[in-house]
Amino acid sequence: MPADAEIVFADHVGRFYARQYGFPPMAGRLLGYLFVCEPAAQTIDELSDALLASRSAITGAVKMLESFNIVRRDRAAGERVDRVTIDPESRQPQNFDSAIHKEHAALFREGLALLSDSAPERRAPLEETIALAEFLGERLPELRDEWLVRRENLRRTGALPTATTTKGTR
Repeated sequence: MPADAEIVFADHVGRFYARQYGFPPMAGRLLGYLFVCEPAAQTIDELSDALLASRSAITGAVKMLESFNIVRRDRAAGERVDRVTIDPESRQPQNFDSAIHKEHAALFREGLALLSDSAPERRAPLEETIALAEFLGERLPELRDEWLVRRENLRRTGALPTATTTKGTR
């Protein structure tokens, strides 16, 4: 059974992900628990027991987290059940895609065109949203490069372990 502190942490992660990203609380709880559970790979039944949740709630949360490439399921040869773990690839920089922000800016420029004859205060929210999206589109690739250099320095000094990114059978 998990320690009380592990469940409290899982609950905190669940609330954070629900509040910040609109995740169902169970998906956030599952994510939090997978970060601290031992062993790191858990079956649906083990996760259900640990989090006091139904198998269907856990399965739904796993599917959602899989769709975001945050967790993965693996099955060892000869086993009849999948084991769920944090996907090592999910710790790689993924949210630095400037194309999303460029698309966001283009989309809101379309809305701004509809307001071409409107007062500046009516256009202001769209103009600011476009400016922010353009800024993020420019800066995120630079931030990603800075992060990769910093991560490599942290790994070289031993302050950050080298991540394993080997994939098991799927």
